[in-house]
Amino acid sequence: MLDLYLIRHAQTPRNAEGRYPARGEDPALSAAGEAQARALPLPGAEQCWSSPARRCLQTAALAGGPAPRVSPALLEADFGSMAGQTWPELEALHRAAPRHWIDALSDPDSPDGPPGGESGRDFHGRVRSWLGNLPDGSCTAFTHAGVVLASLRLTVHLTAAVIRPARITHLRRAGGAWWLAGLNLESSEAQENIWAS
Repeated sequence: MLDLYLIRHAQTPRNAEGRYPARGEDPALSAAGEAQARALPLPGAEQCWSSPARRCLQTAALAGGPAPRVSPALLEADFGSMAGQTWPELEALHRAAPRHWIDALSDPDSPDGPPGGESGRDFHGRVRSWLGNLPDGSCTAFTHAGVVLASLRLTVHLTAAVIRPARITHLRRAGGAWWLAGLNLESSEAQENIWAS
């Protein structure tokens, strides 16, 4: 059996503005994000992983967990021409096209995605490979909203959810099947869910 705790990094200034991550940008956490990270209740997992992005590594360090192993598979999706913009800005510039781009990126089988970015197939393929190589036991992973959503699609077929900063999504795998044990867990709620596992 595997208990996987996917942790979205704490808030950055870009998150607060509702902007897609800009290409080549590696922002630090905001002051609010630092406080969120310090308040994270971490399980005593046997493995700890992180995206190489500074916001994920900083969240892991401030949360007080062990030094994580880094995997590029845990990086956020490449949003291509959507990067650095808010949804209203994208709709003003491209009308209905951004909805097609994000739907394609959200489809594990799609050869399409945002112009200049990853396809749904490529993005989900790297997340699928990482998930498939996790051994039984317990694991925390500091990552991004897109990776948490991709993991939910690939394991429990949940197609949409709000993934909040500095919150824990708990997935469990046993006998080749996955199920969702908790979504957007925080503070005492997360402790109860984690230690009840």
